[in-house]
Amino acid sequence: MKRTDHISWDEYFMGIAMFSAQRSKDSNTQVGACIVNSRKKIVAVGYNGMPTGCNDDDMPWERTGETPLDTKYPFVCHAELNAVLNSNSADLYGCTLYVTLFPCNECAKALIQAGIKRVVYHSNKYADTDSVKASMILFERCGVTFQQYEPSGKQILLEL
Repeated sequence: MKRTDHISWDEYFMGIAMFSAQRSKDSNTQVGACIVNSRKKIVAVGYNGMPTGCNDDDMPWERTGETPLDTKYPFVCHAELNAVLNSNSADLYGCTLYVTLFPCNECAKALIQAGIKRVVYHSNKYADTDSVKASMILFERCGVTFQQYEPSGKQILLEL
């Protein structure tokens, strides 16, 4: 008899995004992203981190500093942008992004330009910020749907 307690596609792809977030070296916020095409194939993953070639031991990871250059913010590449740039597909049009944190406005612009049409997010802890409000406006005006991930409540166990 066929197993019926398997995880959904949303659970699978959000799990990949959550697993990818564990690669982040940011001590405060770990974000992961997974881009999936219409055939349910993963075409890219990403996590937040310093640009390729930067020794992240030499870069600031703090949230506050004497100047903005003493913080991580001008340097860290967000998971969504890394996923777009890491794509193994020339065309992301119509794809879905699974991401652990709702995208900022800068990432929203990159996602729209790349052709992403659906965003499934796990958390929106910055919902009251102008950046996230701008993202929502951009998504709505550009036809990108977004929804919060809803786990089924199934316990996901890995047996090796």
